[in-house]
Amino acid sequence: MARSNEALRRPALEGRAASHAWVSVTPAAPASRLSLRTPADSVGAVSKALGFALPQKPKTSAQKNGRAALWLGPDEWLVIDESGSEISPALGKVKAFHSAVDVSHRNVGIVVSGPGAEATIAAGCPQDILLATFPVGACSRTVLGKIEIVLWRTGDTTFRVECWRSFSDYAFTFLSEAARDAAV
Repeated sequence: MARSNEALRRPALEGRAASHAWVSVTPAAPASRLSLRTPADSVGAVSKALGFALPQKPKTSAQKNGRAALWLGPDEWLVIDESGSEISPALGKVKAFHSAVDVSHRNVGIVVSGPGAEATIAAGCPQDILLATFPVGACSRTVLGKIEIVLWRTGDTTFRVECWRSFSDYAFTFLSEAARDAAV
């Protein structure tokens, strides 16, 4: 009888959740992710392959059919696809210069949602994230406590925190503790 030596990767935050009266902290749904870099003259071709226009303004995002692109710099985006499809094959056919690196297993998403979401995030993030200054769709690379994150506001009272898998336990625990304080 043959034995398989295939390693099984479990989601980093499997089974974890924190829920309080005003805010909840939960792992985001599994997603494919790309770190995308492309010069300005290639943005059109890459956008066409993705199926929507890459955002061109700082701290903005664009999304369509379960796929989102978050602007991180003049030539840099984080592409997140929760639809279950792979992103890389679409970009593999693009002749225009670009770099697309699959970071699906490097990143973990955490959703912070509810009326206390801003207070929960603000407990460790120095950025002004009030709705008036950080509207729905806004995103940025910033810090949470001691780690770098990508913060994306997906709703009036909902944020997605993207961090490296190796920091996910720290980020989740930090946010869970902050959520408990926000719920008071």
